[in-house]
Amino acid sequence: QVQLVESGGGLVQAGGSLNLSCAASGIIFSLSVVGWYRQAPGKQRELVATIVARGATNYEDSVKGRFTITRDNAKKTVYLQMNSLKPEDTAVYSCAANYGDESDLANAYWGQGTQVTVSS
Repeated sequence: QVQLVESGGGLVQAGGSLNLSCAASGIIFSLSVVGWYRQAPGKQRELVATIVARGATNYEDSVKGRFTITRDNAKKTVYLQMNSLKPEDTAVYSCAANYGDESDLANAYWGQGTQVTVSS
C-alpha cells in the first residue's frame, strides 16, 4: 500500500520561500519517479516539477530558477524548495509517485496535498 504525505505549506508574502516535503511509504522509493503538482481554484492541475530515480529533474517553465526538487532516498522523501514566491503560485500542492519514468506519473499514487498561499 503506497502512501504519500505532503507537508510544509503555509502562508507567505510574495518573494518569500517555502519548502514542501513528500514522505513516501509502501514503495521502493529509490526506484520511483516523483512529481509535484499544483491546482489553483478554477484551474486545471499542473505538473510543476519531476525527479526520476537517477535524480534527473524537469520543471514547468514558470517555476524554473525559483523551485528546486530534490530527493532523499534514505528518508524516502522528496522536497520542493520554492523561492521567490508569487501570488500566482497559490495552489494546493500534491505529490505523485510511481515506478518507472516520468511517463508513469500518469498512473501515479497521490498524496492529499498541502496548501500554499502567497500574499501580494
